[in-house]
Amino acid sequence: MAMHRRHAGTPTDHGSEPRPDHQNEPPAGPRPDPPHPRPDPPTDAPADAHAAALSHALLAAEHGYPVIPLTRSKLPAIRSPHRGHPEVPPCRGACGRIGHGVHDASTDPLSVRRLFAATPWATGYGIACGLPPHHLIGIDLDTKNGADGLTALRFLAEQHDFPIPPTVTVLTPSGGRHLWLTGPPSPPVPNSVGRLAPGIDIRGVGGYLVGPGSLTRHGRYVLAPGAPRRPAPVPPELLSLLTAPPPSAHRASASAVPPQPAAALIRFVRTSPTGQRNARLFWAACRAYESGLGQELAPRLTEAACHSGLSEQEARATIASAAGRQ
Repeated sequence: MAMHRRHAGTPTDHGSEPRPDHQNEPPAGPRPDPPHPRPDPPTDAPADAHAAALSHALLAAEHGYPVIPLTRSKLPAIRSPHRGHPEVPPCRGACGRIGHGVHDASTDPLSVRRLFAATPWATGYGIACGLPPHHLIGIDLDTKNGADGLTALRFLAEQHDFPIPPTVTVLTPSGGRHLWLTGPPSPPVPNSVGRLAPGIDIRGVGGYLVGPGSLTRHGRYVLAPGAPRRPAPVPPELLSLLTAPPPSAHRASASAVPPQPAAALIRFVRTSPTGQRNARLFWAACRAYESGLGQELAPRLTEAACHSGLSEQEARATIASAAGRQ
């Protein structure tokens, strides 16, 4: 991804992509009346926030990423024209009107400008996943509600023996991150929430990622400093996990994930590199207690943590914190 190109005399925005020189140009052509009703409160976004979102969206489209305008709440900015009168089967834009979410996504600059002209309240943009030319796969690593998506992904990488490639990384206002990967045209990667592990959500066909430079109610999405600007190919082993059949429906909870093998948890803690030891131990202990094996595995987790370089006192305190969350 080459979205880091600088334009003479243009500032960067909180570490996000440099804004193109045309960021303050008004959208081409007359502004059509917005669809009705509006998805957010009926007040237009500040002109500079809207212009910045359009500028970032045009830059993304220039590099082959289909985009749509988003509201501050990260929702598609245009409500469906069929709202209140649902189509069967659902319309995906065949009616010729806008308001079909990711089905409106485009890389054509004129189409992008028209979408933003129709949504003066938009302060961000979404990048549709699963579409050519990149067939983007978004790995959403969350940190809310005690989850640690990055540690969970590292565990999966060790368990299934695949690398986590350096790739485009977008930092979220909540402290999480989005990893961008490119996939093959098929098989399609479905969207999922927590299916692989707690804290890991997947954006595939029919989903979208909030683009860097977008302003939301909780802050701005920005590109991680030093990260590559082109998405890396998805590792084959990870692609197999992403396209595997969904878990069986007889699980106790719809949000449940497979219990992690005890041996894999111990190995994950035992091989912790410096800087990840506490995080890995805490994550593994949480998984152990969730599986009902906390008390049984606590001594082995303590031993593994000590082998990685933690003191026994630190290890016991971290495991106790994990136990207290259950």
